[in-house]
Amino acid sequence: MDKLNDRQLNILKEIKLNEAFSSSDILGLINKKQKVSLVTIKRDLDYLTDFGYLERKGGGRSTVYQKTIKGTLFSPANLSEYDNLEPDQRKGNSSFNFRLFEEFPLSIFSEDEKKILDSATVQYEKKIKKTTQTIHAKELERFIIELSWKSSKIEGNTYTLLDTERLIREGIPAKGHTENETTMILNHKKAFSFILNNIENLEKSGVTVAFLEKVHEIIVEKLGVSRGIRDGLVGIIGTKYKPLDNKYQVKEALESLCKLVNKMENVYSSALTLLVGLSYIQPFEDGNKRTARLLCNAILLSKKCAPLSYRSIDEDTYKKSILVFYEENSMIPMKEIFMEQYLFSTQNYLVNTPSPH
Repeated sequence: MDKLNDRQLNILKEIKLNEAFSSSDILGLINKKQKVSLVTIKRDLDYLTDFGYLERKGGGRSTVYQKTIKGTLFSPANLSEYDNLEPDQRKGNSSFNFRLFEEFPLSIFSEDEKKILDSATVQYEKKIKKTTQTIHAKELERFIIELSWKSSKIEGNTYTLLDTERLIREGIPAKGHTENETTMILNHKKAFSFILNNIENLEKSGVTVAFLEKVHEIIVEKLGVSRGIRDGLVGIIGTKYKPLDNKYQVKEALESLCKLVNKMENVYSSALTLLVGLSYIQPFEDGNKRTARLLCNAILLSKKCAPLSYRSIDEDTYKKSILVFYEENSMIPMKEIFMEQYLFSTQNYLVNTPSPH
Protein backbone atom coordinates (compact mmCIF):
# COMPACT_ATOMS: atom_id res chain seq x y z
CA MET A 1 0.00 0.00 0.00
CA ASP A 2 1.29 3.45 -0.95
CA LYS A 3 1.09 6.73 0.93
CA LEU A 4 -1.81 8.92 -0.15
CA ASN A 5 -2.54 12.49 0.90
CA ASP A 6 -5.93 13.59 2.21
CA ARG A 7 -7.03 14.97 -1.14
CA GLN A 8 -6.20 11.73 -2.93
CA LEU A 9 -8.09 9.78 -0.27
CA ASN A 10 -11.07 12.08 -0.81
CA ILE A 11 -10.95 11.34 -4.52
CA LEU A 12 -11.13 7.62 -3.78
CA LYS A 13 -14.02 8.20 -1.40
CA GLU A 14 -16.00 10.21 -3.95
CA ILE A 15 -15.55 7.78 -6.84
CA LYS A 16 -17.90 4.84 -6.51
CA LEU A 17 -17.06 1.37 -7.81
CA ASN A 18 -18.22 0.77 -11.41
CA GLU A 19 -18.84 4.48 -11.98
CA ALA A 20 -16.75 6.56 -14.41
CA PHE A 21 -15.78 10.19 -13.79
CA SER A 22 -13.94 12.77 -15.85
CA SER A 23 -11.28 14.97 -14.25
CA SER A 24 -13.76 17.87 -14.33
CA ASP A 25 -16.38 15.75 -12.56
CA ILE A 26 -13.88 14.91 -9.85
CA LEU A 27 -12.80 18.54 -9.55
CA GLY A 28 -16.41 19.48 -8.89
CA LEU A 29 -16.75 16.84 -6.18
CA ILE A 30 -13.52 17.80 -4.43
CA ASN A 31 -14.17 21.55 -4.66
CA LYS A 32 -17.22 21.07 -2.45
CA LYS A 33 -14.79 20.41 0.41
CA GLN A 34 -11.62 22.24 -0.60
CA LYS A 35 -10.72 24.56 -3.47
CA VAL A 36 -8.10 23.10 -5.79
CA SER A 37 -7.12 23.58 -9.41
CA LEU A 38 -7.80 21.19 -12.27
CA VAL A 39 -4.04 20.84 -12.73
CA THR A 40 -3.71 19.57 -9.15
CA ILE A 41 -6.58 17.14 -9.62
CA LYS A 42 -5.06 15.79 -12.82
CA ARG A 43 -1.75 15.30 -11.04
CA ASP A 44 -3.56 13.38 -8.28
CA LEU A 45 -5.39 11.28 -10.85
CA ASP A 46 -2.11 10.42 -12.57
CA TYR A 47 -0.62 9.35 -9.23
CA LEU A 48 -3.63 7.23 -8.29
CA THR A 49 -3.64 5.64 -11.73
CA ASP A 50 0.11 4.92 -11.71
CA PHE A 51 -0.18 3.13 -8.37
CA GLY A 52 -3.21 1.08 -9.33
CA TYR A 53 -5.98 2.81 -7.38
CA LEU A 54 -7.72 4.09 -10.51
CA GLU A 55 -8.01 2.93 -14.09
CA ARG A 56 -7.92 5.44 -16.96
CA LYS A 57 -10.22 4.82 -19.91
CA GLY A 58 -10.60 6.67 -23.19
CA GLY A 59 -8.45 9.57 -24.31
CA GLY A 60 -8.45 13.32 -24.73
CA ARG A 61 -11.66 14.97 -23.63
CA SER A 62 -13.29 11.55 -23.38
CA THR A 63 -10.89 10.38 -20.65
CA VAL A 64 -12.64 8.99 -17.59
CA TYR A 65 -11.44 7.30 -14.42
CA GLN A 66 -12.80 4.26 -12.63
CA LYS A 67 -11.85 2.87 -9.25
CA THR A 68 -10.00 -0.44 -9.21
CA ILE A 69 -10.42 -3.11 -6.53
CA LYS A 70 -7.27 -1.79 -4.87
CA GLY A 71 -8.75 1.70 -4.87
CA THR A 72 -11.98 0.37 -3.43
CA LEU A 73 -10.28 -1.55 -0.62
CA PHE A 74 -8.32 1.50 0.50
CA SER A 75 -11.09 4.08 0.18
CA PRO A 76 -11.94 5.97 3.38
CA ALA A 77 -15.30 5.18 4.95
CA ASN A 78 -17.55 7.16 7.24
CA LEU A 79 -18.82 4.95 10.07
CA SER A 80 -21.23 7.66 11.24
CA GLU A 81 -23.31 7.03 8.11
CA TYR A 82 -24.14 3.64 9.59
CA ASP A 83 -25.71 5.43 12.56
CA ASN A 84 -27.50 8.16 10.65
CA LEU A 85 -28.75 6.39 7.52
CA GLU A 86 -31.03 3.41 7.14
CA PRO A 87 -29.62 0.52 5.07
CA ASP A 88 -31.67 1.39 1.98
CA GLN A 89 -30.54 5.02 2.14
CA ARG A 90 -26.84 4.14 1.93
CA LYS A 91 -25.16 4.03 -1.47
CA GLY A 92 -23.37 0.74 -0.96
CA ASN A 93 -23.31 -2.50 -2.92
CA SER A 94 -26.25 -4.84 -2.48
CA SER A 95 -24.71 -7.85 -4.21
CA PHE A 96 -21.52 -9.91 -4.13
CA ASN A 97 -18.52 -8.37 -5.91
CA PHE A 98 -17.11 -11.13 -8.13
CA ARG A 99 -14.01 -9.07 -8.94
CA LEU A 100 -13.01 -8.71 -5.31
CA PHE A 101 -10.90 -11.81 -4.68
CA GLU A 102 -9.67 -12.01 -8.28
CA GLU A 103 -8.04 -8.56 -8.15
CA PHE A 104 -7.22 -8.38 -4.44
CA PRO A 105 -3.70 -7.01 -3.70
CA LEU A 106 -1.32 -9.44 -2.01
CA SER A 107 -0.42 -7.00 0.75
CA ILE A 108 -2.85 -4.66 2.47
CA PHE A 109 -0.47 -2.98 4.90
CA SER A 110 1.93 -0.18 4.09
CA GLU A 111 5.62 -0.62 4.86
CA ASP A 112 5.26 1.68 7.87
CA GLU A 113 2.29 -0.30 9.17
CA LYS A 114 4.11 -3.58 8.65
CA LYS A 115 7.14 -2.27 10.55
CA ILE A 116 4.91 -1.39 13.49
CA LEU A 117 3.32 -4.85 13.47
CA ASP A 118 6.66 -6.63 13.01
CA SER A 119 8.22 -4.68 15.86
CA ALA A 120 5.34 -5.64 18.15
CA THR A 121 5.72 -9.28 17.08
CA VAL A 122 9.44 -9.29 17.89
CA GLN A 123 8.78 -7.96 21.39
CA TYR A 124 5.99 -10.50 21.82
CA GLU A 125 8.29 -13.37 20.83
CA LYS A 126 10.90 -12.22 23.34
CA LYS A 127 8.33 -12.31 26.13
CA ILE A 128 7.09 -15.74 25.03
CA LYS A 129 10.60 -17.20 25.25
CA LYS A 130 10.79 -16.20 28.91
CA THR A 131 7.43 -17.78 29.74
CA THR A 132 7.37 -20.93 31.87
CA GLN A 133 4.94 -23.76 31.13
CA THR A 134 2.92 -22.87 34.23
CA ILE A 135 2.56 -19.24 33.22
CA HIS A 136 1.79 -20.26 29.66
CA ALA A 137 -1.07 -22.49 30.79
CA LYS A 138 -2.56 -19.67 32.87
CA GLU A 139 -2.12 -17.13 30.08
CA LEU A 140 -3.69 -19.45 27.54
CA GLU A 141 -6.73 -19.97 29.75
CA ARG A 142 -7.06 -16.23 30.34
CA PHE A 143 -6.89 -15.54 26.62
CA ILE A 144 -9.49 -18.20 25.80
CA ILE A 145 -11.84 -16.76 28.42
CA GLU A 146 -11.54 -13.23 27.07
CA LEU A 147 -11.80 -14.26 23.42
CA SER A 148 -14.81 -16.50 24.09
CA TRP A 149 -16.53 -13.73 26.02
CA LYS A 150 -15.94 -10.88 23.57
CA SER A 151 -16.46 -12.82 20.34
CA SER A 152 -19.76 -14.09 21.74
CA LYS A 153 -20.72 -10.64 23.00
CA ILE A 154 -20.25 -9.20 19.51
CA GLU A 155 -22.94 -11.66 18.42
CA GLY A 156 -25.35 -10.57 21.16
CA ASN A 157 -24.43 -13.04 23.91
CA THR A 158 -25.21 -11.53 27.34
CA TYR A 159 -22.69 -13.48 29.42
CA THR A 160 -20.40 -11.17 31.40
CA LEU A 161 -16.65 -11.67 31.52
CA LEU A 162 -16.95 -13.04 35.07
CA ASP A 163 -19.76 -15.38 33.96
CA THR A 164 -17.52 -16.62 31.17
CA GLU A 165 -14.58 -17.13 33.51
CA ARG A 166 -16.70 -19.20 35.89
CA LEU A 167 -18.11 -21.27 33.03
CA ILE A 168 -14.76 -22.07 31.45
CA ARG A 169 -12.78 -22.57 34.66
CA GLU A 170 -15.39 -24.28 36.81
CA GLY A 171 -17.96 -25.52 34.31
CA ILE A 172 -20.72 -23.55 36.05
CA PRO A 173 -23.29 -21.97 33.67
CA ALA A 174 -24.49 -18.49 34.63
CA LYS A 175 -28.05 -18.16 35.86
CA GLY A 176 -30.52 -16.20 33.77
CA HIS A 177 -28.93 -17.11 30.44
CA THR A 178 -30.09 -19.43 27.70
CA GLU A 179 -28.51 -22.78 27.02
CA ASN A 180 -27.48 -21.49 23.59
CA GLU A 181 -25.50 -18.65 25.16
CA THR A 182 -23.65 -21.11 27.36
CA THR A 183 -22.98 -23.40 24.41
CA MET A 184 -21.72 -20.51 22.28
CA ILE A 185 -19.09 -19.67 24.90
CA LEU A 186 -17.95 -23.27 25.30
CA ASN A 187 -17.78 -23.78 21.54
CA HIS A 188 -15.24 -20.97 21.28
CA LYS A 189 -13.03 -22.79 23.75
CA LYS A 190 -13.37 -26.06 21.82
CA ALA A 191 -12.67 -24.40 18.47
CA PHE A 192 -9.59 -22.61 19.78
CA SER A 193 -8.28 -25.87 21.25
CA PHE A 194 -8.85 -27.57 17.90
CA ILE A 195 -6.85 -24.84 16.18
CA LEU A 196 -3.97 -25.17 18.63
CA ASN A 197 -3.89 -28.92 18.08
CA ASN A 198 -3.78 -28.47 14.30
CA ILE A 199 -1.34 -25.59 13.96
CA GLU A 200 1.35 -27.82 12.49
CA ASN A 201 -1.01 -29.03 9.73
CA LEU A 202 -2.04 -25.45 9.01
CA GLU A 203 1.60 -24.42 8.66
CA LYS A 204 2.23 -27.23 6.16
CA SER A 205 -0.96 -27.18 4.10
CA GLY A 206 -2.21 -23.62 4.47
CA VAL A 207 -5.87 -22.71 4.83
CA THR A 208 -8.28 -25.13 3.16
CA VAL A 209 -12.04 -25.21 2.78
CA ALA A 210 -12.08 -28.43 4.81
CA PHE A 211 -10.28 -26.70 7.69
CA LEU A 212 -12.73 -23.78 7.60
CA GLU A 213 -15.66 -26.17 7.65
CA LYS A 214 -14.26 -28.08 10.62
CA VAL A 215 -13.77 -24.93 12.70
CA HIS A 216 -17.30 -23.83 11.81
CA GLU A 217 -18.66 -27.25 12.75
CA ILE A 218 -17.21 -26.85 16.24
CA ILE A 219 -18.36 -23.24 16.60
CA VAL A 220 -22.01 -24.12 15.91
CA GLU A 221 -22.13 -27.51 17.62
CA LYS A 222 -25.43 -28.05 19.48
CA LEU A 223 -26.75 -24.67 18.34
CA GLY A 224 -29.21 -26.00 15.78
CA VAL A 225 -27.17 -24.76 12.82
CA SER A 226 -26.64 -26.89 9.72
CA ARG A 227 -23.07 -27.94 8.99
CA GLY A 228 -21.28 -27.37 5.73
CA ILE A 229 -21.69 -24.79 3.00
CA ARG A 230 -25.20 -23.40 2.90
CA ASP A 231 -27.55 -23.86 -0.03
CA GLY A 232 -29.84 -20.87 -0.30
CA LEU A 233 -30.18 -17.24 0.66
CA VAL A 234 -28.97 -15.82 3.95
CA GLY A 235 -29.94 -12.34 5.13
CA ILE A 236 -27.82 -9.99 7.23
CA ILE A 237 -29.41 -7.57 9.69
CA GLY A 238 -28.59 -3.91 9.14
CA THR A 239 -27.48 -4.06 5.51
CA LYS A 240 -28.94 -4.35 2.04
CA TYR A 241 -25.97 -6.50 1.00
CA LYS A 242 -27.07 -9.99 -0.01
CA PRO A 243 -24.38 -12.70 -0.20
CA LEU A 244 -24.38 -15.34 -2.92
CA ASP A 245 -27.24 -17.81 -2.69
CA ASN A 246 -25.92 -20.51 -5.04
CA LYS A 247 -24.07 -23.28 -3.19
CA TYR A 248 -21.59 -23.85 -6.02
CA GLN A 249 -20.78 -20.16 -6.32
CA VAL A 250 -20.37 -19.94 -2.55
CA LYS A 251 -17.90 -22.83 -2.62
CA GLU A 252 -15.99 -21.28 -5.54
CA ALA A 253 -15.75 -17.99 -3.64
CA LEU A 254 -14.52 -19.84 -0.57
CA GLU A 255 -11.88 -21.69 -2.59
CA SER A 256 -10.75 -18.40 -4.16
CA LEU A 257 -10.47 -16.87 -0.70
CA CYS A 258 -8.33 -19.75 0.57
CA LYS A 259 -5.99 -19.48 -2.42
CA LEU A 260 -5.68 -15.75 -1.90
CA VAL A 261 -5.00 -16.05 1.82
CA ASN A 262 -2.31 -18.67 1.24
CA LYS A 263 -0.37 -16.51 -1.20
CA MET A 264 -0.53 -13.17 0.63
CA GLU A 265 2.85 -11.52 1.18
CA ASN A 266 2.68 -11.36 4.97
CA VAL A 267 0.84 -13.02 7.84
CA TYR A 268 -1.05 -9.88 8.83
CA SER A 269 -2.54 -9.51 5.36
CA SER A 270 -3.48 -13.20 5.34
CA ALA A 271 -5.18 -13.01 8.73
CA LEU A 272 -7.13 -9.83 8.01
CA THR A 273 -8.15 -10.98 4.53
CA LEU A 274 -9.52 -14.22 5.95
CA LEU A 275 -11.33 -12.31 8.70
CA VAL A 276 -13.19 -9.98 6.34
CA GLY A 277 -13.40 -12.39 3.40
CA LEU A 278 -15.16 -15.17 5.26
CA SER A 279 -17.56 -12.68 6.83
CA TYR A 280 -18.27 -11.29 3.36
CA ILE A 281 -18.93 -14.63 1.68
CA GLN A 282 -21.12 -15.85 4.56
CA PRO A 283 -20.62 -19.48 3.46
CA PHE A 284 -22.50 -20.99 6.37
CA GLU A 285 -26.06 -20.81 7.64
CA ASP A 286 -24.90 -19.05 10.82
CA GLY A 287 -21.73 -18.53 12.85
CA ASN A 288 -19.75 -16.98 9.99
CA LYS A 289 -18.19 -14.06 11.87
CA ARG A 290 -17.35 -16.21 14.90
CA THR A 291 -15.66 -18.69 12.60
CA ALA A 292 -13.82 -15.86 10.85
CA ARG A 293 -12.44 -14.51 14.13
CA LEU A 294 -11.17 -17.96 15.13
CA LEU A 295 -9.60 -18.55 11.73
CA CYS A 296 -7.91 -15.16 11.76
CA ASN A 297 -6.25 -16.32 14.97
CA ALA A 298 -5.32 -19.64 13.39
CA ILE A 299 -3.34 -17.78 10.72
CA LEU A 300 -1.59 -15.61 13.30
CA LEU A 301 -0.73 -18.54 15.56
CA SER A 302 0.62 -20.56 12.64
CA LYS A 303 3.31 -17.88 12.21
CA LYS A 304 4.03 -17.47 15.95
CA CYS A 305 2.14 -14.17 16.10
CA ALA A 306 -0.18 -12.95 18.83
CA PRO A 307 -3.85 -13.96 18.47
CA LEU A 308 -6.63 -11.39 18.85
CA SER A 309 -9.09 -11.45 21.74
CA TYR A 310 -10.99 -8.31 20.59
CA ARG A 311 -11.32 -7.54 24.31
CA SER A 312 -10.91 -3.78 23.99
CA ILE A 313 -13.02 -3.28 20.85
CA ASP A 314 -16.40 -1.58 20.95
CA GLU A 315 -18.92 -4.06 19.55
CA ASP A 316 -20.84 -1.44 17.57
CA THR A 317 -17.64 -0.20 15.94
CA TYR A 318 -16.78 -3.75 14.94
CA LYS A 319 -20.24 -4.36 13.49
CA LYS A 320 -20.26 -1.11 11.52
CA SER A 321 -16.77 -1.77 10.20
CA ILE A 322 -17.90 -5.14 8.86
CA LEU A 323 -20.96 -3.50 7.29
CA VAL A 324 -18.62 -1.04 5.55
CA PHE A 325 -16.78 -3.96 3.99
CA TYR A 326 -20.04 -5.60 2.91
CA GLU A 327 -21.41 -2.49 1.25
CA GLU A 328 -18.33 -0.51 0.20
CA ASN A 329 -15.59 -3.17 0.16
CA SER A 330 -13.39 -0.75 2.10
CA MET A 331 -10.92 -2.44 4.42
CA ILE A 332 -9.87 0.75 6.18
CA PRO A 333 -12.10 0.44 9.28
CA MET A 334 -11.38 -3.27 9.77
CA LYS A 335 -7.68 -2.70 9.18
CA GLU A 336 -7.66 -0.07 11.92
CA ILE A 337 -9.37 -2.54 14.26
CA PHE A 338 -6.90 -5.27 13.34
CA MET A 339 -3.88 -3.09 14.04
CA GLU A 340 -5.27 -1.80 17.34
CA GLN A 341 -6.21 -5.27 18.52
CA TYR A 342 -2.94 -6.83 17.39
CA LEU A 343 -0.88 -4.27 19.28
CA PHE A 344 -3.16 -4.75 22.29
CA SER A 345 -2.65 -8.52 22.15
CA THR A 346 1.14 -8.31 21.91
CA GLN A 347 1.15 -6.15 25.02
CA ASN A 348 -1.42 -8.06 27.07
CA TYR A 349 -1.12 -11.78 26.28
CA LEU A 350 1.41 -14.58 26.21
CA VAL A 351 -0.12 -17.30 24.06
CA ASN A 352 2.47 -19.81 22.90
CA THR A 353 1.82 -22.37 20.18
CA PRO A 354 2.57 -26.07 20.75
CA SER A 355 6.03 -27.24 19.75
CA PRO A 356 6.16 -29.53 16.68
CA HIS A 357 6.16 -33.23 17.55
